[in-house]
Amino acid sequence: MNKYKIILSGGGTGGHIYPAISIANELKSRYPESEFLFVGAKDKMEMEKVPQAGYKIEGLWISGIQRKLTAKNLSFPFKLISSLLKSRKILNRFKPDVAIGTGGFASGPLLRMAVSKGIPSLIQEQNSYPGITNKILSKKADKICVAYDGLEKFFPKEKIVKTGNPVRQDILHVDGKSIEAKDYLKLKHNKVTLLVIGGSLGARRINELIEEKLEFFQTQNVQLIWQCGKLYHNKYKHHNELDHVNVHAFINKMDMAYAAADIIISRAGASSVSELCIVGKPVIFIPSPNVAEDHQTKNAQAIFEKDGAVLIKEEDLEIDFENNFSQIVSSPEKQKLLGENIRKMALINATTDIANEVEKLLAK
Repeated sequence: MNKYKIILSGGGTGGHIYPAISIANELKSRYPESEFLFVGAKDKMEMEKVPQAGYKIEGLWISGIQRKLTAKNLSFPFKLISSLLKSRKILNRFKPDVAIGTGGFASGPLLRMAVSKGIPSLIQEQNSYPGITNKILSKKADKICVAYDGLEKFFPKEKIVKTGNPVRQDILHVDGKSIEAKDYLKLKHNKVTLLVIGGSLGARRINELIEEKLEFFQTQNVQLIWQCGKLYHNKYKHHNELDHVNVHAFINKMDMAYAAADIIISRAGASSVSELCIVGKPVIFIPSPNVAEDHQTKNAQAIFEKDGAVLIKEEDLEIDFENNFSQIVSSPEKQKLLGENIRKMALINATTDIANEVEKLLAK
């Protein structure tokens, strides 16, 4: 029985954490005797989510560079040096056989130190437009697993493997569960069900839009499963008094929410996009404009260009939303077409394929 030491880093948002946990789970099922260690950013959600998944984690003092000139930016060089030194300490102590980075603040310093020590390393780029950290790391990393075509513009072509993004395993089996899911969520069967998801922390502009349109949804015979995010739950939970609205801070049984939905409104973070391709339902993407390199718009664009989703930018919501939404609700043909087209882009074996690449590095 092979016993390896595997170090993983990814965090800041669910989109970086859950893929890292999925990869760890797959490798653990292959090598149960192996030892795993995660490295995250001290005050970010990975410090809570990773231990919940049963893994050890250590935190670095690191954050991103703000795009505006702020006091936080002045501390960035100190945080970076501190994180590089701590990463080196962790690597010297843990002595991993392989290092895996799935993006987020902490994966930069950790992977940078791992490659400088000659530790075999793999980065998993989730977006159609990579961030600066992965562009820098790609020069030294051994393998780069990607989810979109065309990334040889940014990375050395010979290192790229198209695997897709790891997703939660329970969402692979939502087909045919609509009745069960609507019963589970106490929804009516004679209404169109709209699922609204704004990412793991919620999305202010999407929440404002949904609140503005509650009467409009009622006129369209639409009921809502609305994940508003825990930052916003107190502000919106009173809408649960309405007959057609179900507000949640966070949905733990995402498979049930996806199975119950007829139409979905979502941000366009990489993990969400990958999940929605597998789910295969009509989607309206409202990308967050406040992310590095505007990568959410680029993720959504990649689906929109293949007729797999509707894309509305935040600044166009006032003008375009009702018209676009009505067209989808009133046309079962359009719903079917969008669902079929987005599903063509699903890569359901991502976790297995990434673990296979890790195995090749371990074999060396």
